Amino acid sequence: MAMKHPFINCLWFDDQAEEAARFYTTVFPNSGIDDITRYGAAGYEIHKRPEGSVMTVEFHVSNLKFMGLNGGPLFKFNPSISYFVVCETAAETDTLWQKLSEGGKVLMELDKYDWSEKFGWVQDRYGLSWQVSLGKLSDTNGQQITPSIMYVQEQAGRAEEAIRFYTSIFEGSAIRGIRKNGPGENEPEGSVKHAQFNLAGQEFMAMDSALQHPFTFNEAISFVIHCDTQAEIDYYWNKLTEDGQESSCGWLKDKFGVSWQVEPIQLVEMLKSPDKEKTERVTNAYLRMKKFDLPKLEAAFEG
Repeated sequence: MAMKHPFINCLWFDDQAEEAARFYTTVFPNSGIDDITRYGAAGYEIHKRPEGSVMTVEFHVSNLKFMGLNGGPLFKFNPSISYFVVCETAAETDTLWQKLSEGGKVLMELDKYDWSEKFGWVQDRYGLSWQVSLGKLSDTNGQQITPSIMYVQEQAGRAEEAIRFYTSIFEGSAIRGIRKNGPGENEPEGSVKHAQFNLAGQEFMAMDSALQHPFTFNEAISFVIHCDTQAEIDYYWNKLTEDGQESSCGWLKDKFGVSWQVEPIQLVEMLKSPDKEKTERVTNAYLRMKKFDLPKLEAAFEG
């Protein structure tokens, strides 16, 4: 089934979504804030967020769409999902590294490695992980920032399986390449050292790591699929929950533990309505749902 809307990378914050969005849009060129939604009365009942406080901030950073969500202190970022950034000059690499590492934590020093003349891995001041690399945009299909998924703990060794699973679901997908670990390396032979694949027009990366990591996937980062019809909602929900886990409000975990949100694009527009009664009705309706029921949401909105 073809996707008409690009994926949105949802970043879960306690209450720093707007601050973080403004930080990222100043760090990267060709970036900006797109929209802000605020909690209504129901937001306090469920999330203990004051009415009128920021709920979501939609923004774009270079080529990628993001949404910051103020959801409370439940989930924290970790390096199992990071963002790989290609810089085409050494000066650009150094500048970006300096901005992202300020107040953060360096995971791999900015240095020369086998795979890059200049590469570093850092958690920024909010805990979000970035891999900064000197390279060519042509290597990532012109996409400067690419989500990178690392399969660790019980998921280690499943990267290739996951790639083939995802590319079977999204129409117009392709596997760009899979490089595997050979004998005598730090990781198990045959596991994925680095892979690049495209889902419905957006580049992704993946790798395995069987090393001892004190983290794995959680809901701090999820991928949002916006659907136009109930048939699309049903399709993506059924495919991605196969051997996975249903959650609430359109959230799910796939069989590998990666979080997704499957939601109607119409709900996004409903929640931006200036009519508070309508937004409260639709909010109360969607809070009771696991998989979204578009006709019921539209009926609640219209009252």
